[in-house]
Amino acid sequence: MLPPCLWMHKRSGAVVDPDGRIVVLLVEDEASYVDALSIGLVGEGFVVAAASTIAEARTQFAAVRPDIVLLDVMLPDGSGVDYCRELRSSSNTPVIMVTARSEEVDVILGLEFGASDYVTKPYRLRELIARIRAVLRRSTSEPSTDIITSIGDIRIDTSRRSVMRNGEELELSRKEFDLLALFASRLGQVVTRDECLDEIWWGRDLTDTRTLDTHVKRLRQKIEVDPGNPAHLVTIRGVGFRLDP
Repeated sequence: MLPPCLWMHKRSGAVVDPDGRIVVLLVEDEASYVDALSIGLVGEGFVVAAASTIAEARTQFAAVRPDIVLLDVMLPDGSGVDYCRELRSSSNTPVIMVTARSEEVDVILGLEFGASDYVTKPYRLRELIARIRAVLRRSTSEPSTDIITSIGDIRIDTSRRSVMRNGEELELSRKEFDLLALFASRLGQVVTRDECLDEIWWGRDLTDTRTLDTHVKRLRQKIEVDPGNPAHLVTIRGVGFRLDP
């Protein structure tokens, strides 16, 4: 039975959403995951179409034209990795691979064949929602012709993942760079704490809520002349952070 927010076209069998919401094609053969995830996604405002085999997925994909595909690696009639490769040959629709196995080969093959991201079961709904939204943002964002962002004497090159100050490269951890790149992409705008957690930590519930603050503090120590009185990376108390030019 379809969740109440799904509309089934009587002729084509396509899911039709009158409000223009994001349509997710869930390709998964475990009924318990399908039911639970459909309810969770619907509660977050998505529209869900489901398929339990690659054959059904082909039919649903043609009928629904989803905005994103959640694709299990192990399916009754074949490999999700092979279907991902098939999708990528004819469509730019983003694909998130879902696997119950942690073997690195699943991840590598999926990403090599065009998957946008992957998650491993069991996963938290909030983490999956964050990944879906992040992938959709990346897939719909316009490519930037200027990959260099200048902030005072700091130059951020997102394509090379490098940060330079007066010609000398700064050593940033992966998450420090990801945070800085996030702030730079919203230069002069407030980035909320929840947005930081969703983008950088994929919505995971951090056991230590000071983790984000610690990373911001370390980042300030590397990019600010006076970290105690920051000129660029400022805290908006109770809300988040803003990177000023």
